[in-house]
Amino acid sequence: MTAHTAPLITWFGDDFTGSAAVMEVLAFAGVETVLFSDIPSPALMERFKGARAIGIASTARTHAPAWMEDNLPAPLQFLHGLGAPLLHYKVCSTFDSSPVSGSIGKAIEIGLDVTKARAAPVLTAAPQMRRYQSFGHLFAGTFDGVYRLDRHPVMAHHPVTPMDESDLLVHLSHQTGLPSTLIDLEALWTDPQPALDTALLRGKRIVSIDSMEPVSEQAAGKLIWDNRADLSFVAGSQGVEYALVRHWQNIGLTPEAPAPTSAGQVAQIAAVSGSVSPSTAQQIDWAQENGFAIIRFDAARALASPEALAGEIENAIAHGVSAANDGHSPLVCSATGPSDPAVAAFRAALDSSGKTVESANDMIGQALGAILDGILTQTDIRRAVISGGDTSGHGMRALKLDALQALAPTIPGAALCIGYGDSPHDGLEIALKGGQMGSKDFFGWIRDGGGPR
Repeated sequence: MTAHTAPLITWFGDDFTGSAAVMEVLAFAGVETVLFSDIPSPALMERFKGARAIGIASTARTHAPAWMEDNLPAPLQFLHGLGAPLLHYKVCSTFDSSPVSGSIGKAIEIGLDVTKARAAPVLTAAPQMRRYQSFGHLFAGTFDGVYRLDRHPVMAHHPVTPMDESDLLVHLSHQTGLPSTLIDLEALWTDPQPALDTALLRGKRIVSIDSMEPVSEQAAGKLIWDNRADLSFVAGSQGVEYALVRHWQNIGLTPEAPAPTSAGQVAQIAAVSGSVSPSTAQQIDWAQENGFAIIRFDAARALASPEALAGEIENAIAHGVSAANDGHSPLVCSATGPSDPAVAAFRAALDSSGKTVESANDMIGQALGAILDGILTQTDIRRAVISGGDTSGHGMRALKLDALQALAPTIPGAALCIGYGDSPHDGLEIALKGGQMGSKDFFGWIRDGGGPR
């Protein structure tokens, strides 16, 4: 890619739903954007040669640091080689990570090595999504209110990466020994540049940045963009793009985009869910009362043997196709929420199976992807939802979709997209939703075509 066609920004996502959320922010701001599911071939790059923002999605959030050392350098080097002034390592807006799973600290070490940046800003807050950072502490909203992360009803009890610390630099200190500092709200409300200059002079390699509202968000975006030569590698949520877009529009680098619209209502969609979030539980309850057929995938039984797994997949596909033929929208789930007995049954089966949590979760994600593929292949349904950040990655691969572009917005971070790939599902309309995200009627909203409310 020549200099005059270099993108404004590239990004690498540690899960598929988060990666799609970055695409959404940029696309609905009028920046031509594409998200790939792996390093694209030259032919696929040519298909999207006008893109000014280019991303690659992964499943890094579910993997150990050793996996990251083996698998992150190549895509990061590819993206860095496209010539964008910023390379963003996208993490969940609730900072899901631990020293042994999805280590953000390890990813920052690798990214700094690839880009040779002096320091990595970390911008996790996204006020548009009710994610706020104040004096280093992250807060996140739910249906019921806003909670400090270590008191959050979901994240404080997350089954893989429970958050017992809301100060993100303290949390990161268990994942990396890189020296770090904070640029807080007081600096952002006045002039944060002196604080950054001091941090760089003192050799700080990680710079956490607060963000609460438009003033601090724009200041954060300006700080990162004005110092992009030193801060060419940035980590954080889609809050990075929200902040940059606010600044880019302020300086006239990108124009105000036309308001997005709905993609239009369809009679049926197909959905799979591997999430056990309380938010997903409420969404499944709504769906059951509004024209969706809820179909169970017995994850505990599937762990027993390859034959049991194949049987569960076949059974779910058959019930999904039958439900579609009866006029319903099939929704296949491994559990309906954290209190579902299926969760305890799965944990008990996992304990006796000898499998690791990582391999078992991969198995569920791959199975749900295969089920969605089977239902779509055997019906005329052309719109789908995958619920669960980890499940989304496996689902995209099962559908052989290599690229996504945003089509219609819903809540921030869960847009309806168009999927592209060398498969029968090329052109499929699909939404990827994190387990904690979305309105109670999210599945119905996608059936209606998304769009502003």
